[in-house]
Amino acid sequence: MVISSSNNYSKDNFNVAKIGSAKKIRFKNFTHNGQIQIYKSSYRGSYSSIIRDCLRNAALGRKVLLVQFMKGGVKQGITNPVKLCGNLTWIRSSHSFDQYNPEEFENNKDLKKSIHASTFELWDFCKKELISGENEQIILDEIFLAIEMKIIDKDDLISTLENRSISGDVILTGTGIPKDLLLMANQVTELRS
Repeated sequence: MVISSSNNYSKDNFNVAKIGSAKKIRFKNFTHNGQIQIYKSSYRGSYSSIIRDCLRNAALGRKVLLVQFMKGGVKQGITNPVKLCGNLTWIRSSHSFDQYNPEEFENNKDLKKSIHASTFELWDFCKKELISGENEQIILDEIFLAIEMKIIDKDDLISTLENRSISGDVILTGTGIPKDLLLMANQVTELRS
């Protein structure tokens, strides 16, 4: 189960901690940006529980964005998102390599370029959403495959996550996860068959 945190803390909220009997330390709570959760699996298509939980969160009134980077075939793209439960925006790439066999994808440079452009357009949209603070939960499904395929730059993802402004959680899924992203996660869950 995925639980979305929606606590916001004021930047002016100070707490006092007592150390020993005479010393006091003042420290400041910074704006809470939710957690970074990573779900990894040894095979693709194992994240139905995450999709179920994002539907539940949307039904409970949270604004949720679900982005599937490597799924396609429904000609969505950022201009044609699917809206569910009034609060869930579900977007797939307008042109995905899942629509083709691997040989066709590798041997056709125009096709490969079109798929890369569509996936990068989706990532550019996601960056704006992560910074805007409009959503309470964002799921970036199979983003690690997009990094592995060199469509999305790993350092760009890290920088965007560090500068995010979302009250809830960001959930990342995939198979091969770079170590520096594992280290910045608050929670890592391995799904097994």
